[in-house]
Amino acid sequence: MRAIIIAAGHGSRLLPLTLTTPKCLVPVGGRAILDHQLDAIAAAGIETAVIVGGYRIGQIAEHLAARSAREIATELVFNPFWSAASSIGSVWAARAHLAGPFALMNGDTVFDADVMRSAVEAAPSGVTLMVEALGAAELDDMLVAVERGRVLAVGKTLEGATHRSLGIVLSRGGDAYARALRLVIGEDEGIHAYHHAIVDRLAKADAVAAVTIPADGHWQEIDRPEDIDRWRREHGGG
Repeated sequence: MRAIIIAAGHGSRLLPLTLTTPKCLVPVGGRAILDHQLDAIAAAGIETAVIVGGYRIGQIAEHLAARSAREIATELVFNPFWSAASSIGSVWAARAHLAGPFALMNGDTVFDADVMRSAVEAAPSGVTLMVEALGAAELDDMLVAVERGRVLAVGKTLEGATHRSLGIVLSRGGDAYARALRLVIGEDEGIHAYHHAIVDRLAKADAVAAVTIPADGHWQEIDRPEDIDRWRREHGGG
């Protein structure tokens, strides 16, 4: 299985931290977000990661070059449309890597290694979305409706939501996800869609399984400076 990390955007909500630094390199608990992810991915047994960059991609290249390749090999892919398209543009830039098994994730999320490991181990055949049972929805949550282990719908505003997405999509192989990508991005204003719209389209065909985060799993989307403080506070500074 190959990891695909979407890390092309500017991260304007993290300003001024992203004024001169790509979002994936912002430090959280003493380590760049990207390092948190690559270390967790490697611990889950994934040996290759494709990072899709855009904003200040040169810094990402330098950071990857300085990392040891012993645990995980990395490849950097450029998304030239990062400032014009939504996250689906980065998935499109990585479309050559969608035929085989993959674990696709947002480049602004930190998580325990056990979260990634459980996602890889529990994902059945086909496409899977990693979710967490919904308590009080937070700003910018990607909401998910789940029934009997299947994803019914995904969206920012969603009636009947039961879970929220961690932004981790897995595929055991096949072309279902790539075909849905082409359909969604080809629609009017398709380039402005969130990449979760691909999962939503597949869910309408009853083609997406839901795997719930372990009870002791910990993750945090880093959208704002207070999210960094929350991770440090709840995770002991790690």
